[in-house]
Amino acid sequence: MYLDHAATSPLRPEARAAMEEGFAIWANPSSPHAEGRRAKAALEDARARVKAALGWQGEVIFTSGASEALAIALGRAKAGARLISAVEHDAVLAAAPDAERLSVLSSGVLDRDVLAEAVQRENPLVAVQTVNSETGAMQDEAVLAETVHRAGGLWLADASQSAGRIALPAADMVVVSAHKLGGPVGIGALLLRDYALLEPSGGHERGYRRGTENLPAAMGFAAALEAGDWATTPAQRAEFAAGLAESLLPIERRADHILALTHAQLSAQVMVIKLDAMGFAVSAGSACSSGSLKPSRVLSAMGMAAGEAQRTIRVSLGWNTTPADLDAFMAAWKSIP
Repeated sequence: MYLDHAATSPLRPEARAAMEEGFAIWANPSSPHAEGRRAKAALEDARARVKAALGWQGEVIFTSGASEALAIALGRAKAGARLISAVEHDAVLAAAPDAERLSVLSSGVLDRDVLAEAVQRENPLVAVQTVNSETGAMQDEAVLAETVHRAGGLWLADASQSAGRIALPAADMVVVSAHKLGGPVGIGALLLRDYALLEPSGGHERGYRRGTENLPAAMGFAAALEAGDWATTPAQRAEFAAGLAESLLPIERRADHILALTHAQLSAQVMVIKLDAMGFAVSAGSACSSGSLKPSRVLSAMGMAAGEAQRTIRVSLGWNTTPADLDAFMAAWKSIP
């Protein structure tokens, strides 16, 4: 039973069918001949469908994934100081290694006072993950929007773990990843309120990204977003979390598809192996750092003791997670002493 959707989610059949259709449209969308124009029309149709499915009124730049989208935004935004929360994904740290890290509360939410002081820098760009990939903690979007915009700054929201499941935040730039929601690997998007927020680089995507567009993946991305419904309801996911409350990381505002569970004795690595033997795929935090024996950087930033952090695993649900999967995992978790 696959419960590691925050790392990657299985490809939806709708996305697979759309990609097969896209492979038949083989030309470069930038070519001026009839075949190229056909590919361009299919690409723009996919772009419009992504915008409609996400309810986004601005612009969409297709990228090779969330990491590239973050690199474009953090590297080329027309802004001054780069500010990031202390619990951001490793891709943010790689894209902006010199960015100032802002502390968070034990809930994983940015400290409002720290944020208010930090944005006093000239024309800041604040990058914050909408739903944390390790804990499911949700940021206070109203506070972010008011604080950042009142200071004349830009807000970059990493919605890799929330797009397609939770309404997009009213940010200036939003990062989306297809493979987290049942789309193909190798495609993502940078959503922009306006192209004028970025320095152009030349090349494709209106001159804001180099590299030929991946048409089949863009079509699969759109189809995955449009597929919509999950096999579980919000009520069933809430009941699942309630049944694991004794082990669940106490977070006031948490998305219902990512749970951080702490075992009383066993290490995360032992738990991952034990649960795998029992037929459950889970992870020890972010897939980018789950092989490390060090305590999670995210959990440490939230003030969790090293011992507890090393006994915490991540369980993440997705489009094909069933109520039976939830019941089976809960029984397995409670059976482990």
